[in-house]
Amino acid sequence: MQQRPTHAVTFVENHDSQPLQMLESVVEPWFKPLAYAIILLRQEGYPCVFYADYHGAEYEDWGRDGNRYKIFMPSHRWIIDKLLYARKYYAYGPQYDYFDHWSTIGWTRLGDEKHPQAMAVIMSDGAEGSKWMEVGKPNAKFIDLSEHIREPIYTNDKGWGEFRCQGGSVSVWIEQDKE
Repeated sequence: MQQRPTHAVTFVENHDSQPLQMLESVVEPWFKPLAYAIILLRQEGYPCVFYADYHGAEYEDWGRDGNRYKIFMPSHRWIIDKLLYARKYYAYGPQYDYFDHWSTIGWTRLGDEKHPQAMAVIMSDGAEGSKWMEVGKPNAKFIDLSEHIREPIYTNDKGWGEFRCQGGSVSVWIEQDKE
């Protein structure tokens, strides 16, 4: 990703890394929305959505210990659809990173000529959090596309806003058209 971001395929989980497979590296269900926000809404990489994360899966397979296990992987379709929408309409232009806290991170995308609306993404793997982030849109209204936070955020006259998220969650703040 760092050396050749245009050649990196990013994924959260795949058929080799899901439970009971050879390269098992399970991502906990609560963290998958955060992980998908990272691969779908940042400018680096080509994201790959795993079928079982989108549709869910139930199966039985043998573990390395010789025992048979039932596996249930919940669907994350609802949030993945929202993230794909944000990717299609808002994940454009310059990206500013705010990786200055151990459990709450964020970034903004400022839009481009064809997609002028901005987006701010903030997530926490701990307690609820907030960050002052620049979106380049003075006195603009932002709503949380993920619907975790109902109250809108308004930027100041310099295009900065204090964006929030719940604990163990991601919020994707998208700019609303002027009313």
